[in-house]
Amino acid sequence: MIDAFSFCQLKEHREGSILIADLPRLSAESASNSGALDWSLTGGTDKMGHPQLILTVKGAVQLMCQRCLTPFAFDVDSESVLILAKTEDNADEIEALLEDDEIDVVVGSKTFNVIDLIEDEALLEIPQSPKHAVCPKDSPEAVAVEAHANSKKESPFAVLKNINGRT
Repeated sequence: MIDAFSFCQLKEHREGSILIADLPRLSAESASNSGALDWSLTGGTDKMGHPQLILTVKGAVQLMCQRCLTPFAFDVDSESVLILAKTEDNADEIEALLEDDEIDVVVGSKTFNVIDLIEDEALLEIPQSPKHAVCPKDSPEAVAVEAHANSKKESPFAVLKNINGRT
């Protein structure tokens, strides 16, 4: 927890690493709780003088491929700019002034939960329907192995059994 406004005013910087197992919502979306995310948070102000946080989150999350149903490592590599507002109404006003979809406006507080912010950022990065770029079973090597396995000729005796109706 940080005092978000003080953090920005003092231009503080923090960084660290957090285990995926310690992030319950991200763990629920993951195929495995192994691994960690590296993060950094820097406070400051934007061009208009609004308190601003810059959050970077990097690491690999194990997701389940929706095509082949095998796990794969998805790389999270995100940087977000967050402008702090004092209230929801103030956040709406700032968003209207900024007219920039790349910058998010959030309500800051004296008890701002950095861990939740990191978890939110990782959750926003992962795709809704995660898939390998090329599934392992669709890779050229796997296709060649499967084609070879399927190319074995049937025994002539098995063919004769089928013709005679015997099993």
